[in-house]
Amino acid sequence: MPSERDPVIVAARRTPIGTRGRALAALDVGQLSAPVIRVALADAESATGSRVEVADVLLGNCMGPGGNPGRIAALAAGLGTHVPGATVDRQCGSGLAALLDAVAAIRAGDERVRVAGGVESASTAPVRSVGGVPYERAPFAPDGFPDPDMTRAAQDLAALDGIGRERQDAHAARSHARARAALDSGRFDAELVPLAGLRADDAIGGAGALLHRLPPLFPGGTLTAGTSTRIGDGAAALVVAPAGTGSGLAVRASAVVGCDPALPGIGAAPAIQAALRAAGVTTAEVAAFEIVEAFAAQSLAVLDRIGIGDDDPRVCADGGALAIGHPWGASGAVAVVRLFSRLVRAGASAGTLGVAAASVGGGMGIAVVVEVVR
Repeated sequence: MPSERDPVIVAARRTPIGTRGRALAALDVGQLSAPVIRVALADAESATGSRVEVADVLLGNCMGPGGNPGRIAALAAGLGTHVPGATVDRQCGSGLAALLDAVAAIRAGDERVRVAGGVESASTAPVRSVGGVPYERAPFAPDGFPDPDMTRAAQDLAALDGIGRERQDAHAARSHARARAALDSGRFDAELVPLAGLRADDAIGGAGALLHRLPPLFPGGTLTAGTSTRIGDGAAALVVAPAGTGSGLAVRASAVVGCDPALPGIGAAPAIQAALRAAGVTTAEVAAFEIVEAFAAQSLAVLDRIGIGDDDPRVCADGGALAIGHPWGASGAVAVVRLFSRLVRAGASAGTLGVAAASVGGGMGIAVVVEVVR
């Protein structure tokens, strides 16, 4: 049971995820996040029957322009100059890290509502350089530590764990098939805030029929473009309130862990295990998992380590990032929006448990355990 101190996510929304360079490419971080914050707050006011006064806006962001996207979003959303904002960078776990910061502030005694979430505009992220030499990303680890490219690290993990091409292709095909079924049945509709004419995640498609034709990304390797997620533009917003505010997802427990920087893809596994221990529950008691799928091999390695089968219907039941896309700093928050839809919007009974998690560049993992309250 949630304790009387467990903050509650009372509203959760996201934009459709647009593949980098496509439908949302002209929108910067403020233009992506402000509309979804406004709609999420309207949802919260409708659900609680009272006006929501926001204490802070906390957004995850990885590769954006700087300038504090959290504050920019607060102003762009029309929350007033008195509402501050902050930006959290825990790479692909940033959206979840922002949520945990909001939860911590409320648990510490400042029982005012916060907006937490994440935003990434990969299409408008600036080109960085050192001494005039451009580079794609900053180091995830200092000299003397492994710091592989994420795709290379996923291939290394596939080789280490013996996760072959056929199994990866099947996992990616399953993610697309589930997402297509969810899209066709309207299961995404209530969580989405359409932008720039985009009403659905544009990476969802018929990749399953083409996966076997795609060449490996490395000579002799098993990863392909089809078993790697598409980099996306998008935002997600969660309204976090004190316990007892209303129905939603109570945040029971969380964990942030470190792991080998050479194998960052496994980080979600020990984070999930630690969060479940903190909550005093087991994987068997969890009704819904949303684990960010950066690569099929990485996702499968995590499932293997937590003892869950490849096609377990509890995991990314409506498809994961392999199908809907991966807007880095927003993806952890997108995972929570998906849990909100799968559990709260779908009418799950009080006490039903969910887990959201992500593996993180540099060798980290982050996870949160939530429980439906009515």
